[in-house]
This record gives sequence, structure tokens and C-alpha cells, in this order.
Amino acid sequence: MDTAGKTPIGRPRGFDADAALERAMVVFWEQGYEGASLTELTGAMGITKTSMYAAFGNKEDLFRKALERYEEGPAAYVARALQQPTAREVATAFLAGAVGASTRPGCPSGCLGVQGSLAAGEAGRTARDTLADWRDKGRLHLQDRFRQAVDEGDLPPEADPGLLARYLMTVANGIAVQAAGGAGRDELQQVADVALRNWPPA
Repeated sequence: MDTAGKTPIGRPRGFDADAALERAMVVFWEQGYEGASLTELTGAMGITKTSMYAAFGNKEDLFRKALERYEEGPAAYVARALQQPTAREVATAFLAGAVGASTRPGCPSGCLGVQGSLAAGEAGRTARDTLADWRDKGRLHLQDRFRQAVDEGDLPPEADPGLLARYLMTVANGIAVQAAGGAGRDELQQVADVALRNWPPA
């Protein structure tokens, strides 16, 4: 009997891990950590629970991998904003990116990094802590960039890099919450524009 090319008994069926992770990211983005059941996740991913555990680990592991996917995809605007030549351009690109990611066509409204565990109970504590650390990492990147801007004279000496970074993160998080509540891209961009009116002059 010719068995060439057949999958040996017991081996998990092959699947596109990147595509499966992308679909899991969308489920977490839409449902939050606790709201996303394993049945919903594996159904969206097109795999069995056994295959999910084998490829991605448990639900917490899958969530962390989905968050990394989100950072490299919809939230990649953060890294791009940090590369802008002036602090004002960094802030402008950061908030415009937050608006764009939160109102992205074909994707859930809001931000996975904000909505992922807003309503998490004890079972979602790990996810909540993971997201808090993720958001804080973004804030620290902004703070370091604005400290550089002060050193280079792009921001005035009295500017507080930490406060500016927290201000931008607060506005961006608020934009995500408003988007999840139905606010549109144009009105949220207006909010971003207003938030930058009092940006420190060079």
C-alpha cells in the first residue's frame, strides 16, 4: 500500500499558524481576554484545542502571542511614530496612528491593548497585567524619545518628558474607548488635533 504523502496517524493536521494567530488576535480584540472562549478561538482559528495547545500553548500563551502580533501589525504605528524627526511629529503621528488603529476598516473598533482586559476578573488577572505592562512599555518609549528631544533642544528645557508621554498615552487610550463606543474616525482625529494645540513649542 502506497502511503507516500499521507500524514501519519496521530500527527496534528497541518495549518497556517500565522493565519490562525491573526484570527485569534481578532477574537481577543473583539471579545477581550475573558470574553474569548476556547471554543470561539479554536473555531475562528480553524483548529482543534489539541492543535492550539501544541502550537501556541494555553490561552494565556496564545493571548501573549496575539498581542505580539497586534504590536507588529495594527499597533506598528507606535514604532513608526518614534522615528519621526521632531517631538511634535512624534506626537502627531502617534495620535493619528491611535485613531487609525482604533477605527480600522474590517477590524474591531478600539484597541486590543486597552479593551483586552478592561472587564477582566480574577481569571483574567494575568492578561490584565500583561496589557498594563505593554501599555507602560509604550509610555516609556515615548518618554525616552521626548527626553532626547529636550537634550537636542527640540523641546524646551522645562518640558517634562514623562508627563508628555503619559498625556499622549491617556489621550490615545481615551480615543480607543471612544472608538469602541461608536465614535468615528473624523471626530476622533479632531480630538487628537485639539490635544496637540498646547504642545510645547520648540
